Amino acid sequence: MERSQAANLRMTPDLEANSAGVELRAGDDVLSVRGLRKTFPGVVALDGVDFDVRAGEVHALLGANGAGKSTLIKLVAGLYLPDAGEINLLDRPVNFMSAAAAMAGGVSVIYQDFALIPYLTVAENIFLGAEILNPFGLVDWTATHRKARRLLDLVGCDFSTETLVSELGTGQRQLVEVAKALRREARVLILDEPTASLSQGESARLFGLIRELKRKAVGIVYVSHRLDEITGLVDRVTVLRDGRSMGTFLAADIDRRKIVSLITGHDASPSGSRRSAKPVETPLLTTRRLGREGEFEDVSIDVRRGEVVVVTGLVGSGRTELLETLFRARHADKGEILLDGRKCDHGSVRDAIRDGIVLIPEDRRGHGLCMILPMYENIAMAVLRRFFGSLGLSRSSQIEHADTMIRALNIRPADAHVEAGTLSGGNQQKVVLAKWLSTDANVFLFDEPTQGVDVGAKNEIHDIVRNLAARGKAVLIASSDLEEVLAVADRVLAMRHGRIVAEFSGSAVKASDLVEAITHGSVS
Repeated sequence: MERSQAANLRMTPDLEANSAGVELRAGDDVLSVRGLRKTFPGVVALDGVDFDVRAGEVHALLGANGAGKSTLIKLVAGLYLPDAGEINLLDRPVNFMSAAAAMAGGVSVIYQDFALIPYLTVAENIFLGAEILNPFGLVDWTATHRKARRLLDLVGCDFSTETLVSELGTGQRQLVEVAKALRREARVLILDEPTASLSQGESARLFGLIRELKRKAVGIVYVSHRLDEITGLVDRVTVLRDGRSMGTFLAADIDRRKIVSLITGHDASPSGSRRSAKPVETPLLTTRRLGREGEFEDVSIDVRRGEVVVVTGLVGSGRTELLETLFRARHADKGEILLDGRKCDHGSVRDAIRDGIVLIPEDRRGHGLCMILPMYENIAMAVLRRFFGSLGLSRSSQIEHADTMIRALNIRPADAHVEAGTLSGGNQQKVVLAKWLSTDANVFLFDEPTQGVDVGAKNEIHDIVRNLAARGKAVLIASSDLEEVLAVADRVLAMRHGRIVAEFSGSAVKASDLVEAITHGSVS
């Protein structure tokens, strides 16, 4: 962020009032929690956790899914009340009874699951609840769009403030969330997996914004599973495991191996070899010059049984749209799709599933699960016919099947009655996998399979992918995580501006070559 640009941002009146008379200097405690405890039925989510954030620092909060990170965030943000312990903001004890109270007190959270209204404009979302009024008490739209434009410029967005959020991609929506937080100018900014949906360029801009906010004495809590982001960005690291703090460390004094060991409880090690089976020669899934106007064109790929093919590229490269077309959630304008040599590019999602093609989507909460239903209903959803008996749908059979899948995939908590919406991100992804693993599918499409997933769950999902290939399934993955690409791919296809621009053998590919291909369209 340019310093001159940052100077244009001002606190909203409510935060100015709350901050009156309080001048923070780098190193002062802006937030501290002591002995925080929170329980849910049958689960101790946090057990005596201490945590603090200083003005002008980035403090990473790390841990596996289910370690207690989300619970800690929600306690600080006023969504939960603690059973024991205290929260101090600017050296004063606070007891936020709502998220609105926490925001008014100077705490702002950007959640992994966006808090945006799709059918409002970008400007309306940014100023929702803080509308700019004219002297007549009406919304001043000119001022609203002008200030929204300035905020979007700060985060590097070039789309119009009048664009509906529903028309934006996932990465663009994330940046709108960042703009909302900048509008509030909070004392404490909590970022929950902020780069999960961002391209390299968008992430770099975000890191620049974070460094500028540090200079303005904002205390930043940075929650991420991408350990490579810790170096050079974070000042201190706190690791949670099973609801307890494993310690707080200077980022300069702790390496990746130690972090992984603290997160998982055992030494870091690779999750297995890449090759699990030799693929057959005949392709199972083929596309020939496939195209969809404005999204991708001239895409010709083959995926064989026993093979893991990864399509990688920046946000907007067309990866997601390609997978959704193969799943028949979208329809191609040109070219054809072949399954085992048979043309199958027409019909619906139901037809794709009947043909043995399934999609594990990027938006698991919106498109992969029914969040208010228990795990056993989500897992059985794709194979309900299997559980009908003479007396109708058998609930006990669904639960028995779900229990088997829960054990097989190590889903926590291991209770089939738990609602999907209460699970951590990694466990939600496992439930989506359990649903499709219950079918007789032969082609598995994964869109960002480990987005927002901790190190341990990431390795488990990679093992599942390899096992699918070992069982003779064809696996096609869309991923922007280069570490993941290098870990699981037998072949890699680089996609840029809707076209496949390069192909690599998984055993020989280099990260530098991939970056060059997806950013420039060629490899020198």
